[in-house]
Amino acid sequence: MNMATTMVYGSPHPRVRVLVADDHEVMRLGIRNLLEVQPGWSVCAEANNGKEAVEKTLQFHPDVIIMDISMPVMNGLEAASQITKKKPQIPVILFSLHLSDDLFCHFKTDGIRGAVAKGDAGRDLVLAIETVLAGGTFFPAKKPIRLSWG
Repeated sequence: MNMATTMVYGSPHPRVRVLVADDHEVMRLGIRNLLEVQPGWSVCAEANNGKEAVEKTLQFHPDVIIMDISMPVMNGLEAASQITKKKPQIPVILFSLHLSDDLFCHFKTDGIRGAVAKGDAGRDLVLAIETVLAGGTFFPAKKPIRLSWG
C-alpha cells in the first residue's frame, strides 16, 4: 500500500502524491483544493490532455492518478491503458461528468482501479483514493432505472 510506505517526515500522516489530468483548469484547481486539505496529500503534477498525463506519470511517479475521460490529444481511457501497461502499480481513478453504462466495460479491463462522477467528487474522491491506495477498487453502483407510471 503506497500510503503506508511513503510517510511525511515527522508526521503521523501518509504522504500521497496525486497527478490530476483534466482539460479544464478550473476542475484541476477544484480537485487540488479538495485533496490538499488532507494532511500529507499533494498534487505533484497536472496534465491537460491524455498524452501529457502519460508523460507526467513517467516523470513524476505519482502514487495515484485522477483521470478525466474526455480530453483532447488523447482521451483518458487510452491514457489510462498506456499508463497501466507501463506502471501497473500506479492506480488510475477515472473522473467524469457521466459514468455511463458503456464505460463500465473499461473498468478493471484497462487496469482502471476506480471511478468517480464529477458531481460526487466532494463525497467520493478522497474515499476512492484511500481505497485504491489500500489495494481495493472503487466503482459506483449502477443506479437502478425508475419507471414512472402515469
